Amino acid sequence: MIAARENSKQVQRQAAMAALAHSDGGEIAGRLAAIALPAYENLREPENGLVMVRGRIGGDGAPFNLGEATVSRAAVRLATGEVGFGYTLGRDGQKARLIALCDALLQSNEFADTVEATVLTPLRAAMLSRGNQKAAEAAATRVDFYTLVRGEG
Repeated sequence: MIAARENSKQVQRQAAMAALAHSDGGEIAGRLAAIALPAYENLREPENGLVMVRGRIGGDGAPFNLGEATVSRAAVRLATGEVGFGYTLGRDGQKARLIALCDALLQSNEFADTVEATVLTPLRAAMLSRGNQKAAEAAATRVDFYTLVRGEG
């Protein structure tokens, strides 16, 4: 029972991090501005670094190093003790700090529901809308090919 609850929290946290990482930093900040945020401290100031991107030939072949990608990371701790971590592609340290703050707030019993409703739900809806728009743009360029069969014989 406890393991299932922990697994559920981990899945929820992963989904939240995915939504935050794919959203704009200004959009996250705007959503967080609507919440009375608790006191927090920076455990790790935002910093930039590199990570190795790995690939596989054909999706299941031997792994190889594709190249490096720039990432930003940060860590914060709420006054109540929850620790949040934030990672994002690129050099946006402020976005990494906002993601870390959201991560910490999601672990707090007091703020988890508020952050889910005020920040994550609108961000997921916007992400879904952008995905649908891209799919519609791609569908507009679709070409249907057909082959005429000759009636010999």
